[in-house]
Amino acid sequence: QVQLVESGGGLVQAGGSLRLSCAASGRTFSSYVMGWFRQAPGKEREFVAAISWRGRNAYFADNAKGRFTISRDNAKITVALQMNSLKPEDTAVYYCAASERPTTQVQEVGYWGQGTQVTVSS
Repeated sequence: QVQLVESGGGLVQAGGSLRLSCAASGRTFSSYVMGWFRQAPGKEREFVAAISWRGRNAYFADNAKGRFTISRDNAKITVALQMNSLKPEDTAVYYCAASERPTTQVQEVGYWGQGTQVTVSS
């Protein structure tokens, strides 16, 4: 069982940066691929980024490549999403996710956080 709690969302101007953090509970944290998804109003939840069990491999949606980075600390049981060069279209609720394998599919995620709002103003 894994419980996830996000923090770090907020309001930022276009071109700015935000760092989202996800604190996890559970002794099996290192067994999960950790990731971030987001959901904008009226849209489906979509994949943003993921990082493998030991942090050796990272995966990004095309619209996040070059702007976002993802990292994890298995000792501190946290995962972070650094978002740079933010755009208004990045506005969404961002969800931390844990899955047994790398996936971009919502239905394959095992655990979700409650979400944190990111708003990018133009």
